[in-house]
Amino acid sequence: MRASDRAYRTLLDEIQSGRLAPGSVLGEVEQAARLGVSRTPLREALGRLGADGLVVQQSPRVTVVSDVDAGDIRELFEVRRALEETAARLASERGDAAAFAALADEFAAASVGGAAETDDYYAVIERFDAALDAAVANDYLTSALRTVRTHLVRVRRLARDNPDRLAASVAEHRLIASAIAAGDADLAAHATHVHLHSALTNILESLK
Repeated sequence: MRASDRAYRTLLDEIQSGRLAPGSVLGEVEQAARLGVSRTPLREALGRLGADGLVVQQSPRVTVVSDVDAGDIRELFEVRRALEETAARLASERGDAAAFAALADEFAAASVGGAAETDDYYAVIERFDAALDAAVANDYLTSALRTVRTHLVRVRRLARDNPDRLAASVAEHRLIASAIAAGDADLAAHATHVHLHSALTNILESLK
């Protein structure tokens, strides 16, 4: 793996997990030493993170982790709603019914009673997202979804401490997967809309 790729992946994980909080200063000298790379690959990594919208250049020599406020989250969900409702419809028409039925069963069996179980649940969501992308088979749509998901990882952390919301999310994902498996495009899109509305409402409440 190239040094710039390694630096990018490490910083991406730290930003998404919250270990690098919004406003954290990413000094070139300090970060290059910490990550064990030279300053050139670090600059490449920071450039990619900037293109992702995860860091911003405050001055020629100061790069910081970008903030996430209520306005940013609303804008993210506006795009997410358009993309994911369309993806759910297309997956209902094009997807492997058996694969989504199996995912519905995984959601039905999922538990969010503890940190490890919650991590397992998010792993099922990752498999669902991958199946959705494969079913849609539209590079433009899936590329846009990947960009949204890059930011969504940060936002999802705001919901992890709400067990009632997590339990509801499990049921919502099960319904979406079941609708796609049944080839019911209208239900899949509507269930996605309801899920995203509930998720956004919960996240905005957590910020108050």
